[in-house]
Amino acid sequence: MDTLLSQPASSSSTDLGRRVRAARVAHDLTLDTASRLCGVSRSTLSKVENGLMSPTFDVLQKIVIGLKIDLGELFGSGPKHNAGGRRALTRRDAGQRHAYRGYQMELLATDLAHKAMLPFRIRITAHSLDAFDDWGRHEGEEFLYVISGSVCLYSELYAPTHLEAGDSLYFDSRTGHAAVSTSEEDAEVLWMATSAAAPAATTSGTAEPQAQASAKTPRTKLKPKPAGA
Repeated sequence: MDTLLSQPASSSSTDLGRRVRAARVAHDLTLDTASRLCGVSRSTLSKVENGLMSPTFDVLQKIVIGLKIDLGELFGSGPKHNAGGRRALTRRDAGQRHAYRGYQMELLATDLAHKAMLPFRIRITAHSLDAFDDWGRHEGEEFLYVISGSVCLYSELYAPTHLEAGDSLYFDSRTGHAAVSTSEEDAEVLWMATSAAAPAATTSGTAEPQAQASAKTPRTKLKPKPAGA
């Protein structure tokens, strides 16, 4: 395991929070209005802005949609808007890092804006579902490829899926899911997610119904489908 993914992301949450706040202020949004547009609670958004919470990918995706920014911008990248022939080279350990419950994430290809795919290299530090308090669930589709170690992907709809190095899985992101390392060491994976299209939103203080519903969705206790089901 390389040193970059093994190091704690000590200041990443604080830096990310500052960028979220800057994006909100740039749109002249109050915290209340921004929380409704993003579909996250006011307290959650406030904690993110103040570096008191390391947001999950689900929350990050809601924030970038609600504030109409690119995910890479939250990690300090200056995305390039190329007309055609786009490409992005990310050298080893040169991606943008973010850590949250159970995952040490490195975002790749951050110098391209408005990508159809969001590629990550992730070290899965969770070794049981106890590391999570809710399913991961968001719009889009995902692809998971195991680089090293072994992984179990738990799901609301399917029996636990065990993956070894070289195995891969493609699935619907809207289905609740969580991945844990089942090897003695942390597993390392390539994880790709489609980038959700930004829904129509206004800044008048009235959120779209989808964002309002998302903010009110109750958190559910993880109940993976039993093996053999």
